[in-house]
Amino acid sequence: MTPDLNNGFAAFPLAAPIAAALKAAGFTTPTPIQSQAIPPLLDGRDIIGIAQTGTGKTAAFALPMLHAFSLDPRKAEPKSARMVVLSPTRELATQIADSFKTLGKGLRFSIATIFGGVGERPQIEAAARGIDILVATPGRLMDLLERRFITLSKTEIFVLDEADRMLDMGFVRDVRKIVKLLPQKRQSLMFSATMPPAIREIAAEMLRNPAQVTVTPKVVTVERIEQAVIHTPAKEKRPLLLDLLKDASLDKVVVFCRTKHGANKVAEFLEKHGVVSSAIHGNKSQGARQAALAGFRDGKVRVLVATDIMARGIDVPDISHVINYELPEEPESYVHRIGRTARAGRDGEAISFCSPEERPLLKQIERLTKVTLTERKHALSPEALAATPSPQADARPPRPQQGRGGQGGGRNGGRNGGNGGRQGQGGAPKREGRGHENRNHENRGGDRNRSAGPSFMQELGEPVRRPQGLGAGRSPSGARQGGRGRR
Repeated sequence: MTPDLNNGFAAFPLAAPIAAALKAAGFTTPTPIQSQAIPPLLDGRDIIGIAQTGTGKTAAFALPMLHAFSLDPRKAEPKSARMVVLSPTRELATQIADSFKTLGKGLRFSIATIFGGVGERPQIEAAARGIDILVATPGRLMDLLERRFITLSKTEIFVLDEADRMLDMGFVRDVRKIVKLLPQKRQSLMFSATMPPAIREIAAEMLRNPAQVTVTPKVVTVERIEQAVIHTPAKEKRPLLLDLLKDASLDKVVVFCRTKHGANKVAEFLEKHGVVSSAIHGNKSQGARQAALAGFRDGKVRVLVATDIMARGIDVPDISHVINYELPEEPESYVHRIGRTARAGRDGEAISFCSPEERPLLKQIERLTKVTLTERKHALSPEALAATPSPQADARPPRPQQGRGGQGGGRNGGRNGGNGGRQGQGGAPKREGRGHENRNHENRGGDRNRSAGPSFMQELGEPVRRPQGLGAGRSPSGARQGGRGRR
């Protein structure tokens, strides 16, 4: 039964410390998904929620779960977690954990995040003590499960958040493995913005007679967002962006690119021309990503240049504009991109750059959203034209051949090059993780990659043994490099 929203959160039988935390945080009226999801969750039912980000779904599951913990305050057993929330990205995992801390301020419980891109030792130590609420990304959690640093055999509550994003990022296999490790007796929750067939299959596997809550249609274009398109040759996109940013009303802007390389290039171009900018994507370390978001949130960074992997991880309420520097290949991603603006009841604007090659992508977006983007004309200023980069400046540098490290090593340099280190001079650069952006695995690479920081043995001070006569390891292609090279 849907509670009387005139009573606000008082309509729910939540523990007194939770009600006090809600009041202290300024939360008075439940959102639609909260009003519909909290009652069945308080009754212990499984649930499937169809909702976009920014609709308040984190509180929708956090509040009833915290209430359950207040009624049963026993601590988690060592190497186990009473509640597991699975999130597709590190940023979302951090935001979810922060929400639990805010809403559960008056309760005693342990909470930890587990994700890649940071040292694993604190995560392993937290797991060893036992965790009441664990928020994790699939890759690092699977890694620790496989090495038996943590078990899910005692987990009572499991939440799969942003399920469709898990599918986009190639995490479905890991999700299925994790679900199989959970006990049969548990409460399960799934939230997703859309419900493609693969997600329906996972829902059938993990949920038992779930209550279904739908607060949005399959695709939503926020009504408060003014949507426009500027048709422009690809080579003029950077000066066009610079021209638009002369308008002071574009005071907090997210620019979306398709690739990590492209995001870096755009941010570097803007910085060169006096616009304070930061790039954020899966190849950035966790510290760099948090610093970029913090600077953007605080107003120290005016423009955040991001890839689609970050579209649902940027939760900043006062973003004035979203600029699609490149149109996404998946039209659904357009909806998530523009949803970064017009949050918390504010208006917003989304501007898309469309080159002749991207017109088919524009048609897909308009077909999906049932909205025809308003065409806007813009003539480049002389200053912008002067800043137009040459085609050579826009070209991605060729990737060196892999496995041929070692100065003077020639064809056999990968195996016995003279001065080759971990990668021989002229060899291929070390990849960050195993993911490739064109396969939507950008975060998976950073998440599963143990080389993002020191190895666990190194963190513990243990020596790292290597066979004599070999260099520091292998190139990304597997070729051995540099006989006596230095690291």
